[in-house]
Amino acid sequence: MNQYLQIWDWLLRGVEQLEVFGPKFQQREREYQESTIGNRKSVIGTDEMGSALIYEIFSSASLITLGLYHLVCAIKTHLHHPARDYSAKLYHPFSSSPSSSHRLRHLQLYVIILFLLIAFVHQTLVSSDADPLLKGRTPVHRFSSLQSAAVLFLFLILALAILLSETTSLLPLPSDLFFALASALFYLQFTVSSSAASVQTSDLQAKCDSVSARVSALSSLLCIILACLPRLFVADLALGASVILQGLWTLQTGLALYVEAFIPEGCHKLLDVVSGVEGSTKCDLEESRLRAVAILDLVFVVYVMFVVFILMATYAVLAKTVGIRRTGSYEALPTLSSADSNHIQMKTLAGTQA
Repeated sequence: MNQYLQIWDWLLRGVEQLEVFGPKFQQREREYQESTIGNRKSVIGTDEMGSALIYEIFSSASLITLGLYHLVCAIKTHLHHPARDYSAKLYHPFSSSPSSSHRLRHLQLYVIILFLLIAFVHQTLVSSDADPLLKGRTPVHRFSSLQSAAVLFLFLILALAILLSETTSLLPLPSDLFFALASALFYLQFTVSSSAASVQTSDLQAKCDSVSARVSALSSLLCIILACLPRLFVADLALGASVILQGLWTLQTGLALYVEAFIPEGCHKLLDVVSGVEGSTKCDLEESRLRAVAILDLVFVVYVMFVVFILMATYAVLAKTVGIRRTGSYEALPTLSSADSNHIQMKTLAGTQA
């Protein structure tokens, strides 16, 4: 009988311990599940941030290469031709030699079309994701991404039109019309970037978009100037420099938003965002936000100085290696006094012969 009483006492104590520690076990189980879900979200968010950074690097490399190529071709054309014969072009063939391969001659256009197609597909796929960090609901991000995809598609059409104009006689459009079309597309890019900056809750993303919009506006202005004044060599150089600056700022945008080492102090990444990682860097304090914006302004000024240095160095190197081609020899024009003396001598000679 005593054994049964001891067993019953042990059962009662076990029930009491379950009642005491049961909620703790359940709470620990919930915390474990939440931490597991959070880790999965962090992994997903990190993967998407990595893909976004890769796209930013891809866009930056494409823009920098395109701008530097345009800069080199414009300087070489200016050095080979006098100022009165210079005319800006939106597209420069890869090789000006008539004996070069036809496909190699237009290699630049083929690469541009390929890169624009990749960027268009990427923006179209990104528009299907949700971005809870934008002001408004999911369609805000969808429409913003579709606007960017539409601008890229228009640039793709412009590149195809230039290719048809260069290779066939189906679309013989003049160079100034291409500059006018490029100006309209750059202005459309300016409006899209400005609208994207206005709906961002991330201050860093909004700042990066607004600076990118200003660079696009500068490119639009330079294109319309070259459409009206194609002999303005300075504007042609500035157009190539603006494309390089846009590429550098695209790289800075990717670093400032997705790389921990380049995020300003006081700001952090939101790793718990499952989809739509754009604008995923947040500044908690107003002081940190102002400091981050000031740092981005300083970085932009440094990039402008770097682009100016690239421009000057490129011109100096090409002027030394290529040289300025002189078209024939020239003699000094006679002054007014020498012309008058020659006229008097001719009159004297004519009177003597008479």
